[in-house]
Amino acid sequence: MEIWEEVNRQRVKHIISSYQLDGDEASQFNTYLEELLHLYPLPLIELALVETLIDFWLSVPSVRGVEFLSQAHDKLKHWEGEPIASTITPSQFQQITGLDPGPIFGSSGVPPACPIVNPS
Repeated sequence: MEIWEEVNRQRVKHIISSYQLDGDEASQFNTYLEELLHLYPLPLIELALVETLIDFWLSVPSVRGVEFLSQAHDKLKHWEGEPIASTITPSQFQQITGLDPGPIFGSSGVPPACPIVNPS
């Protein structure tokens, strides 16, 4: 694994740990997450996690675990056939995650129009 891939994986793990998204199902959650990490570009997984967080922001109790990851996966699947339409700005992404929004939004301020599924 290249260093940039490991850095991007750490970014995803940071979002998950910051919001305790794995819930009480850490083993199942991590298995599912590994599948997603092999299917989709890491920056789009980050965006899907944050978009899903926003969708469930006011849910009590908070949606976590495999259910949360399934919702994020649904976003990724939707983006496979549609343009990626983010509902957040780069500054909102940074406020929510504490991470640099550059790898997600680039210099244009919008997610890149690139193939969503990782090439094998």
